[in-house]
This record gives sequence, structure tokens and C-alpha cells, in this order.
Amino acid sequence: MRIYLSFLFLVLFGYSTFASSKTDSLLIVLKKELVKKKVYDDQKEARIKRFRNLLSKTPQTDYVKLYGLCSSLYEEYKVYQFDSAYVYTNKLLDLSHQLKDQSKEYDSKMKLGFILCSAGMFKQTFDCLNNINAAALSNDSKVEYYSLKARAYSDLADYDNDSYYTPYENAESVKYLDSAIRFCKPDSFDLLMQLGTRQLKTGDTKTPSKYLIRLLYNFNITTHQRARTATGLSLFYISDAQADERIQLLTIGAINDIRASIKETLAAFLLGQQLYQKGNMTDAYIFIQEAMNDAEYYGARLRKIKIGAVLPVVAAQKLILVEKEKNKVIVYLLSTTAVSALVLLVSFIIFIQLKRLKVKEKIIEEKNIQLEKINEKLGEDTRIKEEYIGYFFNVISGYILKLEKLKRSIDRKLVTKKYEDIQLTIDEINIKKERETLFYTFDHTFLKVFPNFITTFNSLFKKEDQIWPKDHEVLNTDLRIFALNRMGISDNETIASILEYSVKTIYVYKMRIKAKSIYPSDQFDHKLMAPNKS
Repeated sequence: MRIYLSFLFLVLFGYSTFASSKTDSLLIVLKKELVKKKVYDDQKEARIKRFRNLLSKTPQTDYVKLYGLCSSLYEEYKVYQFDSAYVYTNKLLDLSHQLKDQSKEYDSKMKLGFILCSAGMFKQTFDCLNNINAAALSNDSKVEYYSLKARAYSDLADYDNDSYYTPYENAESVKYLDSAIRFCKPDSFDLLMQLGTRQLKTGDTKTPSKYLIRLLYNFNITTHQRARTATGLSLFYISDAQADERIQLLTIGAINDIRASIKETLAAFLLGQQLYQKGNMTDAYIFIQEAMNDAEYYGARLRKIKIGAVLPVVAAQKLILVEKEKNKVIVYLLSTTAVSALVLLVSFIIFIQLKRLKVKEKIIEEKNIQLEKINEKLGEDTRIKEEYIGYFFNVISGYILKLEKLKRSIDRKLVTKKYEDIQLTIDEINIKKERETLFYTFDHTFLKVFPNFITTFNSLFKKEDQIWPKDHEVLNTDLRIFALNRMGISDNETIASILEYSVKTIYVYKMRIKAKSIYPSDQFDHKLMAPNKS
């Protein structure tokens, strides 16, 4: 049977739902259908409105057509709303009298008996049915008649629920079921349903009804029939071990009741009771309340009494559960608040510490940048010193060699007393040329160390004030003064002695050139001494 239920569930609701817990998934489907309940009811109301419009346009003398339309309206109302169904059954009775058609009269009385039984009006039900001559009915009508009588006795037995009347009423119900079964067509819905119902009434519930299983598994039945079959089959699962199967079937019944806009329904109420027994108070209350709404809408007196006896108990348990949950939420909120306050306090302390740490990190970062600049400057100064030490070492070594050669030449000439040659040797020394050679060597060595000096220097001036060497020059005097500054030689007296100018001349040169710069004097010196980016 579990295999049949699984397959049925798979067919009805698809693979995605089947993959999860069947019971929980079915309850989810049922709740979704509850939300859509008005949609289904609106569809039924639209059909009813259409029949009413047709009825209003039909001539009052066309009894046959009127009878057919009233029958259609009865079918819409019979499990939807008692009062309206009652109105149209009375119209059917009137029309059957107008037609003088006894079969239609009996059919109308059975329709009246059905809604009276559904409303829990048993005396009126039996009074109505006892006015029908069963022998005059067709086989199909006999099935309907005996089934209805069996149901009336069964519902009455359920209502009395005692040891005196109930056994007799159940026996009468089985008797009429047997009569209905005799007239059922072979392998029909009515036959299998009556056989399954008979098993229930006789207590043959040790195993699930094979008849009802066949209806669910093999038959193409209507939504209403599926609801009836699933609800009836659920009553065979009576042990605690079969609770899940019972709930699944009742859920399927309730789903199909909603889809068919059935208000004269039992599935939702039984499902609510089962969920209550399992401790699911929230869902139990939802479905029992829904069953009460349906019973009130239809006008099912007996069902309202039954549900009314259970609903307050479930509501009280739900209220207790809500209070417990509320207390849990309060405790949770208080705990969460305390933890949140602690987290906020710790976060604030961490924030303050991080803020202090960021300030320190910023100071360290600034100091690191300063150290990097100092290291870069020191590295450049070291490279400059190394290059110029090498350069001047080579220059001085060259001059020492020249002096040594000159000394040896003069010594030889003094020994040989060639005094006139000594004067010639001295005259050969061209100081101006030597100085030009010195400047030439200096200029080339300097530009090797500072290849972008001239461009950088001129970027400190407007275009018309820039100083560029001529084609035959490497550096001119103006550039050479500031080249010496760039090397760290800023003393005017030292620069003057190197370039063979007066100190005042050097001062004037520097002031005149700085005055043309686009930067103030202090910024000019800073930019001039900026690290070499070549």
C-alpha cells in the first residue's frame, strides 16, 4: 500500500515534491491550495451565474429546459451551499409535478434527501426518502436511493454514538449498502465505493480496502470522487504506525475538496484531529477552523456541532503553544539583546583600539616614507660621492703625473744648466686650457650622474626664461653654478674659487636666475635638490 500511495503522490504532485518528506510536502501543497481557495470558489460562482442567467431567460412554460437548468444548479450547490440547493430541489419538485413525471419527482426527492442528510436533518431525510417507491426506480436510481439511505443510517449512527441505537443503525446501513451493490454496474465507481464503504461499516479494516485502492490507482475519477475516495481510504489506517499514511490520504482528500469547491467536506476536520494528536497544534487549528468555516458556509448542522466540540480544545492548546513560543521568543530576544550589547561593547573597545592603531600606523607610514626619502637621498648622495671621488681621483692622479713629468724635466735641465729650456717648458703650461679641460670633464661627468638635470632645471622657469647650453657647450656658467649646488656645493666662496669668479659675481648670478623662476626661492632649492629620477 505504501508503494501505491507513493505512486499516487508522484502522479498528483510531481517529482520535485516527491523528493522531500511526503507528509510535509503534501501539507505545503494543501496550504497553498487554501490560499487559492477563493479562486476555485469564484470559478464555481461564475458557472452558477451562467446557469442562473440561462434560467432567467428560459420561458416559464418550457418545463423540460427549466428542469435541466435547475438540475445543473442543484449539482453546483449540493455540496456547496445547503440553502440554495434546497431552493432548487423544491423547484425541481414543482417542475416534476408540472411535467407529471414520476421518475423526475423521485429523482428530485432523492436530491432533497441528499442535502437534508448533508445538513444533518435526519428525520426530514427519512421522511423524504420513505415517500419514494424504490421498486419504480431504474437500476441507476436504485443505486443512488439505497446508497443515500445507507449514508443516512450511517450518519445517524455516528450522531447517536451509543450502544443501543448505533448497532441497529449500522446494521441498517450495511443492509442498504448490500441493496445498492446489487444494482451497481460491474467495475464501476459506485460499485467499488460501496464495497469499500461496506468494509468500513462491518469493521473489515485490518488491511486497506483493495476497492478504494483500485479507484485511486486505476480509475480516471473526478476531483470530488478523488476527495471522497482518499478520505474513505484513510479510515483503514487506524494504528499509530500508519499515522503518516492516514494524514497523507486526508491531506489529498482536503486538497481535492478545495479544488472542487466542496463545503460539505469531512477531510479537513479529520486531518486537523490527526495533526492535533501528533502535536502539530498550529496546523491542526488551521484545518479545523477551515472545516468549521466550510460547515457554516454550507449549513451542515451536525458537522458544526462536532467541530464546535473539538475546536475550542485545539484553540486552547494552540494558545498555550503560542504563549510558550512567545516566552521563548522573549527569552531569545533578551538573550540576543544581552549578547548584542556585549558585542557592541567589545566592538566599541576594538574600534577605539583600531582607531588608535590606525593613527599609530599612519605615523609609522609617514615615518617610513620619510625614511625611504632619506634613504633614497643618502643612496643618491653616496653614488654621487662615489662617482665624483673616482672622477677627482683620476683628475688629481693625472695632474700629479703631469707635475712629476714636469719636475723630472726641470731637474734634468737644471743639471745640464739649460736654463732657457726651463722657461720654455713653463711657458708650455696653458692654465686656461687646463681649466677648460677641467670644466669639460666636470660637465660630462655631472651629466652622466644627472642626465635630466638641464631639463629639470629649465622646468623651474617660463619658456622665455629657460637656460639652454649652446651647441658647442655641455654646460654654460649659469648651469654650472647650479650643477655645483646640486652636488651639494652651495657656498658662494667655494663656487667662486672653482669657477674663477668673485664671490659677489656668483651671488649676483644666483639671485638673478632665481628671480626668474616660477617658484619661490625656498621651493626652487627644494625642487633643484629633488632625487634624480633618471
